[in-house]
Amino acid sequence: MSKVLIDTHTWIWYVSGSKELSKAVHKAITDALHEHRAYLAAISLWEICMLDKKRRIILEMPCLEWIHQFIDLTHVQILPLTPEIANESCFLPGEFHEDLADRLIMATARVERLTLITRDERMIDYGKQKYASIIKV
Repeated sequence: MSKVLIDTHTWIWYVSGSKELSKAVHKAITDALHEHRAYLAAISLWEICMLDKKRRIILEMPCLEWIHQFIDLTHVQILPLTPEIANESCFLPGEFHEDLADRLIMATARVERLTLITRDERMIDYGKQKYASIIKV
């Protein structure tokens, strides 16, 4: 399997042991983590903090502590926002919605040539147009 970029909601579900992920997707992420092929876009960390702030997710500990704990436990690699990713997010080919976080996640996947693991239907549709490699959750 190729290197994967884990979408924000997928990451939250993975580390919380949610039944939202099939056994096959859970195994694919676990395998990628063990083989150092699993990544998060830096914007996903911001999204987690915003979800916590807005109380759309409930974490068992302060958000920053939660983030550090699960990065340390899983060894997921965080990809920074680079000039190339910033540029790509503004000039994504085809039709893509205007959500900034989603644009940066998609741009990260494209620039780094990663397969995005997501349930976001708009991202899945973008992948069906052959603009990105997607694994549907």
